[in-house]
Amino acid sequence: MISHKVIALAVFISAYIGFIFFTKRRTHIAIGGALVLLSVGAISWQTAFTAINWNIMGIFVGMLIVADVFMDSRVPARFAEVIVDKAPNTAWAILFLCALTGFISAFVENVATVLIVAPVALSLSKKLKFNPVNMMIAIAISSNLQGAATLIGDPPSMLLGGFAKMSFGDFFFYQGRPSIFFAVEIGAITSFFILYMFFRKHKEKNRAIEIEQVKSWVPTVILVTLIILLAGSSFFDTNFSYLAGILCMAAGIIAILWKKFIDKGGIIKSIKALDWDTTIFLVGVFVLVGSLTVNGWIDVISNYLSGLVGSNIFLGYTLIVFLSVFLSAFIDNVPFLAAMLPVAISMSAKLGINPSLFLFGLLIGASLGGNITPIGASANIVACSLLKKEGYHVSFKEFAKIGLPFTLTAVTAAYLFVWFIWSK
Repeated sequence: MISHKVIALAVFISAYIGFIFFTKRRTHIAIGGALVLLSVGAISWQTAFTAINWNIMGIFVGMLIVADVFMDSRVPARFAEVIVDKAPNTAWAILFLCALTGFISAFVENVATVLIVAPVALSLSKKLKFNPVNMMIAIAISSNLQGAATLIGDPPSMLLGGFAKMSFGDFFFYQGRPSIFFAVEIGAITSFFILYMFFRKHKEKNRAIEIEQVKSWVPTVILVTLIILLAGSSFFDTNFSYLAGILCMAAGIIAILWKKFIDKGGIIKSIKALDWDTTIFLVGVFVLVGSLTVNGWIDVISNYLSGLVGSNIFLGYTLIVFLSVFLSAFIDNVPFLAAMLPVAISMSAKLGINPSLFLFGLLIGASLGGNITPIGASANIVACSLLKKEGYHVSFKEFAKIGLPFTLTAVTAAYLFVWFIWSK
């Protein structure tokens, strides 16, 4: 009889192959794979329920509602006009949006960040009549990059901070040395040139456009208040377990009630228009990844890596970074990072080195590897779903065309910085 462990791996691999070749059916594949795992007992219903990151789901659904109301207020369109007017050309307008995304993402979870910036970006593309696919990909990967810069930027950073008992300030300077923030910023600066290479052809001057009339600033107030609350929530919910999702759902409820009773909008129509397809897809993916974890596959990978390194510090560091990059392009970086953190500590103790070298390398690889594929990070999935809603389909090849060189450039720069600072 085939073991649950083998079934879990086979279903996971089959599902991800399906995601690559049948992207339009990805939700059916994810849910189908999850149901197969549940039906054969490779993962229990209780474990599957807990494998779903309900905090992320709360952020996703809540921010979908807030972003929809924000977009309808015409404020993003007005912001787009300001960007168009101030930037010397379209290329710099796009690059400015990427920089803005990175700044917000250092303090707000990546999914929420993409949902905040996306309405502005899509309005910009409509104003100037260009295909928004590459711009939205750039926004998603910029969000994933900067999310690793601070303690509150993304769940992997929070995991590392909690495991290593690092404070918010420790992400800037730790034990008297420059910390992970500066490694990420070095990666951001170098990868910025990759983005410039992709968008430099947009040299057209921004033409005069009709001034948008803002319908209401209330959704903007809701959004800004939510950003502030999200930035502070990590200090109270250090395990990133519930508070951010509750805040986003609460903001979504407030936004949709305002639209119904004050703006006199259609509440049922707005709810039906939300991206429920991607919401269900995320649930299926969480169950697929949870089956790998519960059946021990991530532990197998972690133990193999620990035995492979031996006494070579540079080899160990390099393997940790680039294996993390590869695996995180296809699997959720949160369970992977959680499994690898104790391995990194054990390896550091055996080699007699500061564990920060391996821990920081692990965070860089796990956080940035997701930028390679459209399913490597929740922010990527969200960006692609928003494009789908606008009528644009994003293939693996199209995403990797930007994500792969961006990731390799950013990771290599950050990898070298951490090595030179923390290898001694």
